[in-house]
Amino acid sequence: MTDAISPASQPFRKNRIVKKLATFVAGLLVSATAYAAGGGNLQQSGVDLGDRASLQRGAQLYMNYCSGCHSLKYLRYSRMAEDLGLSEEEVMNNLNFTGAKFGEHILVNMPADGATKWFGKMPPDLSVISRVRGSDWIYTYLKSFYLDETRPLGWNNQLFPNASMPNPLWELQGLQHAELGKPDATGERHVERLVIPQPGAQDAQQFSQTVRDITAFLEYAGEPAALKRQSLGVWVILFLALFTFIAWLLKKEYWRDVEH
Repeated sequence: MTDAISPASQPFRKNRIVKKLATFVAGLLVSATAYAAGGGNLQQSGVDLGDRASLQRGAQLYMNYCSGCHSLKYLRYSRMAEDLGLSEEEVMNNLNFTGAKFGEHILVNMPADGATKWFGKMPPDLSVISRVRGSDWIYTYLKSFYLDETRPLGWNNQLFPNASMPNPLWELQGLQHAELGKPDATGERHVERLVIPQPGAQDAQQFSQTVRDITAFLEYAGEPAALKRQSLGVWVILFLALFTFIAWLLKKEYWRDVEH
């Protein structure tokens, strides 16, 4: 005979059910938003957070091409140096362009009024962009800029149409153009494919690695603890394996007299 559920516990159970449903619906909405933003046509980034050289290159590329507009307000220079195996001198001389102190967060010097004048609004902080969009989205986005004379800054993006920023990596990638398909039912022509008639300083393979390095760095910036968690994970698995073996030996010794 099972115990009856008391009336006092029913509201509590209902609240738990409502919370679970809300979480599930929120997950669906996030997934739908990501898909609508181009999530159905993403390229695989191939990011490897275990590749320290890639993270170091990504940090250098980000600071040179992105940090003038986009801050990383949740990451400190000192934390970046520790995690990426860089010295204070290397970081302050090569990756710090704002004059910030070693222990300060990575911010920009761009004035808010100037940003509004140039871009329409202050460029967003990218500290958690990888956690919101995903690494594949960042990788695809950085490779999807193309020239578009109809846009205020002369650039557009296939993955994120009407993005209000130019291509920061155009010198490396080259001047990419869009080939439009036939008009649809509404008369609008969509981007069919992207071509680069004017190559930049890097070939396609080199540029893909450049974008992968930046993407890896942004994934790290979104969760710096992930690096330590991965290194600790190996030791945790080894400990659990050793503990399981010891527990098995203890169980065998304990039950030996009982079985016999």
